Amino acid sequence: MIAPVVPPLLPASCRMAVPRVVALVRGPLPLPILIPRRKSTVVYGLSAVDDRGWVADRVIMRALGWSAGLRLDIREAAGVLTVFTDSEGVYQVTSQGQLRLPAPLRHRCGLNAGDRVLLAADPQRSRLAVYPPAALDTLLPQQSPDTTGGEPA
Repeated sequence: MIAPVVPPLLPASCRMAVPRVVALVRGPLPLPILIPRRKSTVVYGLSAVDDRGWVADRVIMRALGWSAGLRLDIREAAGVLTVFTDSEGVYQVTSQGQLRLPAPLRHRCGLNAGDRVLLAADPQRSRLAVYPPAALDTLLPQQSPDTTGGEPA
C-alpha cells in the first residue's frame, strides 16, 4: 500500500513571506445561477392529435376537474386554442376524457394528424390552452441554450 503524499503546512509567518504561496490564493468561487421557483399552478401535458382531431391527457383533465359530458367552448387567438367551460358550449368531454378540436380551428392553426400539442391547464381559471407546434416556434428562442458551457451551435 502506498501512503498519500501530503505537503507539510507552512506556519502563517512563512506563508506571508513566500510570494508563490500567496499567488495560489484565489478569490471566492462563482455562485451558480439559480433557476427560479414556480409560482404558477398551471399543469402541463402533451398529446398527439389523431386523424379526427381528438386529444387526451388524463392528468390535465383531472387537474381541471373536467369529466364526461361537460360542455365547452373553443376559441383561437394568435394560433393558440383556448378551451373553457360554457353551459351553452357545443363541444364536450367524451366518456374517455378526450376533447375533439374542430377541423376549422385545426386547419387555422396548421394542425395535422400526428402533430403533438402542448396542453397547459389553468385549474384556477378552469381553462385549457392548446399550443400547436407553430405557436411554440414563436414562443421559444430559435437556439436552445447550451448547457455544456460552450458556444451555441
